Amino acid sequence: MTMKPILDVDNLSVSFHQGEQDVHIVKNVSFSIGECETVALVGESGSGKSLTAHSIMRLLPYPMAFHPSGAVTFDDKDLLSLPLKAMQDVRGAGIGMIFQEPMSALNPLHTVEKQIAEIIKIHQKKLSKDAVREKVLTLLQQVHIPSPEAKLKAYPHQLSGGQRQRVMIAMALANRPKLLIADEPTTALDVTVQKEILDLLKELQQQYQMSILLITHDLGVVNYIASKVLIMNQGEIIERGNTKEVFANPEHEYTKLLLDSAPNGDPVPLDNHVDSLPDIMATRALKVSFVKSKPLFGKPKDFFHALKGIDLQVKQGSTLGIVGESGSGKSTLAFAMLKLLASEGNIFLDGQAICSLDEKRVRPLRCDMQVVFQDPFASLSPRMSVKQIISEGLLLHEPLAAQDIDQRVQDIMTEVGLDPDTRHRYPHEFSGGQRQRISIARALILNPRVVFLDEPTSALDRAVQMQVIELLRKLQRERKLTYIFISHDIHVIRALSHLMIVMKEGEIVELGDAKDILNNPSHPYTQKLLSATLD
Repeated sequence: MTMKPILDVDNLSVSFHQGEQDVHIVKNVSFSIGECETVALVGESGSGKSLTAHSIMRLLPYPMAFHPSGAVTFDDKDLLSLPLKAMQDVRGAGIGMIFQEPMSALNPLHTVEKQIAEIIKIHQKKLSKDAVREKVLTLLQQVHIPSPEAKLKAYPHQLSGGQRQRVMIAMALANRPKLLIADEPTTALDVTVQKEILDLLKELQQQYQMSILLITHDLGVVNYIASKVLIMNQGEIIERGNTKEVFANPEHEYTKLLLDSAPNGDPVPLDNHVDSLPDIMATRALKVSFVKSKPLFGKPKDFFHALKGIDLQVKQGSTLGIVGESGSGKSTLAFAMLKLLASEGNIFLDGQAICSLDEKRVRPLRCDMQVVFQDPFASLSPRMSVKQIISEGLLLHEPLAAQDIDQRVQDIMTEVGLDPDTRHRYPHEFSGGQRQRISIARALILNPRVVFLDEPTSALDRAVQMQVIELLRKLQRERKLTYIFISHDIHVIRALSHLMIVMKEGEIVELGDAKDILNNPSHPYTQKLLSATLD
């Protein structure tokens, strides 16, 4: 006897009114989820997977969004035709949802306790204030928040990324829903935290006898947690089935492309052994501290030591990978070396000590040291055209004629795989991968010798991620660039790095040849990082 599904999506389509035309995004999608089943909806950005999930919850911008066809049945109710008041009862009580970015989804002005309590009180109006507080505390304990009583009065910014995600899970489960929709719940998390969150979802699924719809582009996450997978491309489900079977024997070419797009390959070959290469940058006893509390009078005495005496050498023409969890000091180290943070100790560029130089004397050296940030949309001004963004550094460092600047912009755009004819467009008109290419072009137009890359692929889909990695290899090979590559993604580090350091709590716990460390880690923390990596 076949069990009745918890959720049944039948022939669902999603379209948007845009001026005189209608744009059709999701086209005739059908699937079902059984009791205690985990189904993953997989696809790249723009494939329609999040729109499908938001349609189930009726969270689209209606009436601009509309459904030309389809039904979504949950608890014998068609959610698409349900009155708004009845739909509000379903949200939270029948279906819970975890969003991708908890810092955006959580209210920065309210405490953890207030935000979870609000969800409970909406659906359980008869509970007393003490009962609600006790329930909030129990939820925090169930999602394994450390020191839950102390965290009740905490605000979102006072929590780590993993703790914020746990709060989101607690809110989603506050009313014991039958179905949990998790929209990219681990994308922004470190590998160890990612695995902890997935293990927590498995544990709570068993405890609550709950079904899960997982929205993701990370096939490692799918393989780890989902029993069934739906592959989505351009608004349609193009392949479905048992996860193990689909991954072992994909039938559709797009599925094969996704499975083959994991970061792979070897770093760019070096002319000489890495140890014999000259140092292009180095640090000696580099320290960075931040004031934790400042007294009304006198000097501050309470500090957070973000870097605790870092010694390292960066070899010319090679890639140094920096690995560690959030808060380990990776980005702080990079920003200190770039002279963007005050520090103690020594920083050397081509043997020249630059730590004590003021900004006026550092400015000419900035042509040699450039940076590409994690989120290209946040780091590119939405009010500037691509030409203005890429040429901004030239205007500061190389006063050139307008015609020469325009030619330099066109040349560098061609080099990074962008169409020069698009140089007068704005960042929002480009995809995530194209925006990251714009960021790379902006860094390279000054002909730097060292490029700092701070998680440049973590916000990208796997196929786009691989394209950016191939571009970075090509540029390093042709320009003899030195990369300092910060990441928590072990696959990306393996694909690019010659040397690597592993950081924990502001210290280097392991350093050496990247291949040796990845194959035979000696420090327990490195072993923990590698064991948490999902293939």
